[in-house]
Amino acid sequence: MDSSINQHQKNLATVVHVSTFSKYFIPFGNFIIPLILWTTNRDKSEYVDYHGKQAINFQVSILLYSVALGFIAIPLFLIFAWDFVGFVDIMDHNRHHVDFDFHHFNGYGGSFIFLGIFAMISLALLALDIFCTISAAIKANNGEYYKYPFTINFLK
Repeated sequence: MDSSINQHQKNLATVVHVSTFSKYFIPFGNFIIPLILWTTNRDKSEYVDYHGKQAINFQVSILLYSVALGFIAIPLFLIFAWDFVGFVDIMDHNRHHVDFDFHHFNGYGGSFIFLGIFAMISLALLALDIFCTISAAIKANNGEYYKYPFTINFLK
């Protein structure tokens, strides 16, 4: 802990981290608000500059990981959905009752496993985002430097 860091700098660094939760209320708020706070205060404090870069780098990294996961998961989901709807043969049946024989699900286990894995990875990214952001805010408020895990350093 650096004794030259005053309470205002600690509070500002904490707010930069916590402001990333604005994404749940404002589209792209996790980029816009921390970016505004960081750019307006980075010249005044090296401590705020460090935490601002860390918060923005982490949010961009989480976005890239989520987009990459989506590029992989969405086509697999669409292929699975196409096969799943195909076994029901909706186009061939002109009736309101569709019999689901669960023996037709043989061979779909791999698809369910893949979709489950992607769902768990998505939840893990969400949990990582929340946990790390709260940890960073606590460390910043205590006057400590925090480095987010799995972060690509775009801003150095």
